[in-house]
Amino acid sequence: MWPVRFSHVTAQNKQRYTRYTQVSNKFTGAEESPNRSEVLEPLDLSSCSQIKMSLFKKFFNDIIHNRDTDHDDDDDSVKVKGKPKPKYYGTVTPYPNFNASSDASVLQSAIESKGVDEDVIISVLVRRNNEQRQKIKVVYEASTGKKLDEDLKGALRSDLEDVTLALLMTPAQFDAFQLRKATKGLGTDEDILVEILATRSNQEICEIKRVFKEEYEEELEDDIKDDTSGDFTEALLAMLKANKDESTEVDMALAQKDSETLFESGENTDGTNVSAFIDILTSRSGPQLTKTFENYASVSDITLPKALEMELEGDIEDCLVDIVKCAWNTPAFFAEKLNQAMK
Repeated sequence: MWPVRFSHVTAQNKQRYTRYTQVSNKFTGAEESPNRSEVLEPLDLSSCSQIKMSLFKKFFNDIIHNRDTDHDDDDDSVKVKGKPKPKYYGTVTPYPNFNASSDASVLQSAIESKGVDEDVIISVLVRRNNEQRQKIKVVYEASTGKKLDEDLKGALRSDLEDVTLALLMTPAQFDAFQLRKATKGLGTDEDILVEILATRSNQEICEIKRVFKEEYEEELEDDIKDDTSGDFTEALLAMLKANKDESTEVDMALAQKDSETLFESGENTDGTNVSAFIDILTSRSGPQLTKTFENYASVSDITLPKALEMELEGDIEDCLVDIVKCAWNTPAFFAEKLNQAMK
């Protein structure tokens, strides 16, 4: 994690390395040699990587609870179309017997301890839900006179720092931060813009826009206009209007009409009426679009995603294809994103 700091074998380096070795062994279950610190070699990038991975194994193991031990007496499956399927649980639930003052004190001690007790910081933050973490932030500042996120930023490094600071944000703050980063970083991260705007509810988008203006003193729409162009900008701004139909009811006549409009605007005409695609795909509900996609198969020989790939290109193609994926199955969309991120 810190290859420059560990480039020479000093007493301080030995102490730090021994600490991380102990943490790593604790996480992985490996045995530690009693003379490990006496035979310490210079820490290379490979060692840093191994330590980092062991920390993150612990991090994610703490997030995903062991449901087998927690629900020994429960039937851990449900029937789907007559076949048993495993139940799926949310991984971040309110921590029982929550005490913000106690957690704030524990975090302060972990931050101020010699070498920083990352294990304790991880264990506290990943086992509290977002509302509880916000309360911890308030109590920490009231009791120490310092901001928790600033203290953690000074104590941690690299990916662990990024994840920890993200955990301390509200959902709207995190989304606003990511959107700002996507437009003001080196180049524009179009995937982030689409992923957030295509998967958030109308209320969530309104809250994101409010927080963005509060944090950065700029309108999110203006940032989008400055950093994107053409049909892609039109699609993003359409989603930012936050007026998508969120009803679960399906209008069969509208689904048929929309499927025909999409066909006539793409496959069955010279050129492509992109605005028609944007209008329908950004304003209809997920269930409504799902029925539209089914009806599209009755007027075309190919699926709508395939038609989009044939008729469009670049950012607007990727944007509209992602909207279609979200309408079909949002969890599957996120699963695909996670899989791609880990390759």
